[in-house]
Amino acid sequence: MRAEAQNNVDKIEKSLELLRQRLDWDTAPHRLEEFNARVEDPNLWDDPEAAQKLMRERQMLVDAMETYTSIKQDLSDNIEMIELGDMEDDQEVVDDAESALKALTEKAAKKELEALLDGEADSNDTFLEINSGAGGTESCDWASMLARMYVRWAEAHGYDVELQSESAGEEAGIKSAAYKISGHNAYGWLKSESGVHRLVRISPFDSAAKRHTSFTSVKVYPVVDDNIEIEVNPSDIRIDTYRSSGAGGQHVNTTDSAVRITHAPTGIVVTSSEKSQHQNRDIAMKALKSRLYQMELDKRSALVNEVHENAGDAGWGNQIRSYVLQPYQMVKDLRTSYETSDTKGVLDGDLDGLMAATLAQQVSGKSRADAQTLD
Repeated sequence: MRAEAQNNVDKIEKSLELLRQRLDWDTAPHRLEEFNARVEDPNLWDDPEAAQKLMRERQMLVDAMETYTSIKQDLSDNIEMIELGDMEDDQEVVDDAESALKALTEKAAKKELEALLDGEADSNDTFLEINSGAGGTESCDWASMLARMYVRWAEAHGYDVELQSESAGEEAGIKSAAYKISGHNAYGWLKSESGVHRLVRISPFDSAAKRHTSFTSVKVYPVVDDNIEIEVNPSDIRIDTYRSSGAGGQHVNTTDSAVRITHAPTGIVVTSSEKSQHQNRDIAMKALKSRLYQMELDKRSALVNEVHENAGDAGWGNQIRSYVLQPYQMVKDLRTSYETSDTKGVLDGDLDGLMAATLAQQVSGKSRADAQTLD
């Protein structure tokens, strides 16, 4: 076996070992039997929320077991094909199997990262907020580009995307937008996107075709699970209703159905304007609880603290990533130094490489911190 292929085999085996450990493979079949027995209970759906939680947990275990088994089988099959090709001096068979191993290495690495998303809220749905920085129309347009980027990324990964609120820019783009993104590990993947994103380009709004720099902040919060108790004192909040409209004058509410909740002790303000007043109130309260929960996570996790300390004012000194469209093409994450020249792909939602690099760095930092704690 050639060196590159052997290197890929070693990487896949390492990923498989981590997946096996995270899954606790020796007890997994027994746990699945227990889930199956509980699913067959005729009284299961007497409590729909508990039943749905159970079904999600069971499916997560099934998916993890199938992933481990599939990667392990594919590895064995391709090693066997390489050995067979070598025996029969069939280089085409060897080349095909080695190409398959390369693809399998990338798949295993991604699944390894997903397995490391074991934070308290990593598996939860997430709220994602986008706010344009100083710069008027330029920043509002940049905010709308980022909104499109994240929606495309989420939809490409099978996540459900729901617009919670949106404030249109005066000439173009958006001043702000809030989304709920639902699906397994939505928060775990997107939490690394919290921070200020910087765009450098020739402005389409400048008749002199000068280069402009724009800033937009992105903040990500986990949707609080129903079994996590977050108490909000009614005397600490102010609830306002108002009339709102979306970008381009669409989604105009003819009544004051939009809701804004202000939490006095922390200064947190959350809004929802896309549903009825009753629904908006419920959505905004959930968003507030998520923000408060995120604050608690920040206190307990130096890792998340580090990420969110970067999510300050949208301007110089706080940026986590630069998107340069002129005079050259490059997207660079300032935390990991990961960069790519495929700016179009990134803005069309191809964020996996950037996210994976940040997650890998965070996991490495967390491992070092854990080791220091043990010492």
